[in-house]
Amino acid sequence: MATVPASEGFARVSQALAAAGHAHAPRWLEVAARTAQEAAEVLGVTVGQIAKSVIFRRRADDTAVLVVTSGDRRVDEARVAALTGPLGRADADFVKSRTGFSIGGVAPLAHASPPLTLIDRELFRFAEIWAAAGHPNGVFRLSPDELVRLTGAPVADVVVAA
Repeated sequence: MATVPASEGFARVSQALAAAGHAHAPRWLEVAARTAQEAAEVLGVTVGQIAKSVIFRRRADDTAVLVVTSGDRRVDEARVAALTGPLGRADADFVKSRTGFSIGGVAPLAHASPPLTLIDRELFRFAEIWAAAGHPNGVFRLSPDELVRLTGAPVADVVVAA
């Protein structure tokens, strides 16, 4: 495990996981894993086991909408919009201001402002998944059920049909 440099996002996620009694502390990787493919390669798991965070901007009120899905799936924006209302693009500044995390390190919890979160059902194909821990070098291990417990988010079908 690499030496952890000062990272506000990583520290925030670490604290939130500890406060929730999560059994697995976040890991700091030697290299950044900004994509699901990169994370899977570094961790030695399948791309589907990477719980990627995709942020949208809800047009009605500028609320951040977070979709957590398997790294091997593509979010179907129309399916998400059917549950949340019309969506717009979330640029890097929007993501950083709403979540407190930079793109490539958006965790499913410990956000600066709580987003509207949806968890894709496809994650339940796996007993163990890995999510970003507030920085491109940070990850943590959990199960899909733990993801639901930690976020309080509903599970939905929000990806492009395979």
